[in-house]
Amino acid sequence: MSAVVTDQFRILNASNFVDSVISGNNSYYVFLGLDNPTTVGFGRTTDWDSNIPNPTDNFQYSTHYRDTALFGKKITSSNIRKLIRKVTWTSNTSYDMYRDDYNISNPTPNSNSSRLYDSNYYVVNSDYRVYICIDNGSSGESPKGNKSQDEPTFTDLEPSAAGVSGDGYVWKYLFSVSPSDIIKFDSTEYVVVPNDWATSTDSQIVSVREAGNSNVNFNQIKKVYIEDGGTGYSSGTVDILGDGSGARVSITATGGVITSAVVTSGGSGYTYGIVDLGNLQPSGSIPNPAKLIPIIPPSKGHGYDIYSELGTDKVLVYARFDDSTKDFPTDTQFSQVGIIKNPTTFTSNTTVFTQNQYSSLYSIKLTSSFSGTPVIGGEITQTRTDGKIAKGYVASYDTETRVLKYFRDRSLYFGNSKDQTDYNTVTTDSNVYDFESSANSIAPFAGSIDTSFNDNKVTIGSKIIDLGVTFSNGLANPEINKKTGDIIYIDNRPLVVRDIRQKEDVKIILEF
Repeated sequence: MSAVVTDQFRILNASNFVDSVISGNNSYYVFLGLDNPTTVGFGRTTDWDSNIPNPTDNFQYSTHYRDTALFGKKITSSNIRKLIRKVTWTSNTSYDMYRDDYNISNPTPNSNSSRLYDSNYYVVNSDYRVYICIDNGSSGESPKGNKSQDEPTFTDLEPSAAGVSGDGYVWKYLFSVSPSDIIKFDSTEYVVVPNDWATSTDSQIVSVREAGNSNVNFNQIKKVYIEDGGTGYSSGTVDILGDGSGARVSITATGGVITSAVVTSGGSGYTYGIVDLGNLQPSGSIPNPAKLIPIIPPSKGHGYDIYSELGTDKVLVYARFDDSTKDFPTDTQFSQVGIIKNPTTFTSNTTVFTQNQYSSLYSIKLTSSFSGTPVIGGEITQTRTDGKIAKGYVASYDTETRVLKYFRDRSLYFGNSKDQTDYNTVTTDSNVYDFESSANSIAPFAGSIDTSFNDNKVTIGSKIIDLGVTFSNGLANPEINKKTGDIIYIDNRPLVVRDIRQKEDVKIILEF
């Protein structure tokens, strides 16, 4: 028995994800991680940049992604949007018209697509206004229709021709992309769709949505397609029958052939329809019957539910990482971008972290009396007072504040094989130990911990610098519990070296 996951299921999943983000019941973060992808170790390869490995999706790697993460930025309602493909209106181009019956046996005439959402049945104009094609001048005799000559620019609520060329196109205005969304989300391939279409109080959205509510306006059906004009018919105005009511269409027959079918009343409640040509039929038998197809809009009418109308089964997530906070050090580097859901606070397994950003790094405040320079991605160690060895990988060293940040993962505790293969010093080398204030010195450079530092700010001259985390005896923990949170997206990238002169605008596209 065959089955299919429907387009509407994918659209629903995209909507549910967006709702989950903006509801406030969950905390989703975009994070950057893995500053040493070419270091020999678990989840790394020496040729990472030239042969980027595919991410691995299992519980083992999920914990590794959390361990090597550096910092995260919360996803809010202002940083997430549903997406549609960018189909830019271009003069002298043939577009498909909206129909509810495209399939593998009835593909779109111009795009040759087996599903509506893969076809070019809507456009984005030069002012970032989105229109759906109600009519392209096509018929059974000319299924491809005409080439569009007039760019739609109007914001009227009723479908209309875009100009005076007579190209046969009728467009329905849906929405305009806001300037702020253009700046933040624009790409060459996609256009963002407004959030909360069904509940938005934006005046323009409200007007389009309410105009598309055929329960109120009785204007559901906008187009009747002439598949076959038949012969022997006369002109007149007739009803559209079906499971709805109130739709009527004006028929023009020339020489007995139906050449025009103009909807005069769209009615409401239709999921299918047939034009009642009974009073216009030739007397007796119908030797060459006409075939007129009422095109049924999604939901109640065009513009009422643009997510179903446009097929929003993709979501774009945006995050910017700059030098605005010490949580995002600019002297580090990264090779992974991910999304994590509901990490908890450092001291809890249940209290979800909710702040706007976080550092997932451990921190050490050093004194001025040390030699050497910490190397990003390099290993550091400390022989503790009990003789045990604490280990970490350097993520950042701020020469101004003298704060070193580090992370640790299983690569530090496995042997040369970097897996669970036994080795001679496993007893002493494979336990995880924290750095100590009392032990002080950090190798491989002679770094002394500022054990008297107990603050989240440091004063340098007349400048007070917020360090983002609170130190105790020169040490600070991450802001999140790195053993918690669900990794729902991970992407391996060529190594990116951060710099104070640059900002990372991260755009993640999720397809459902």
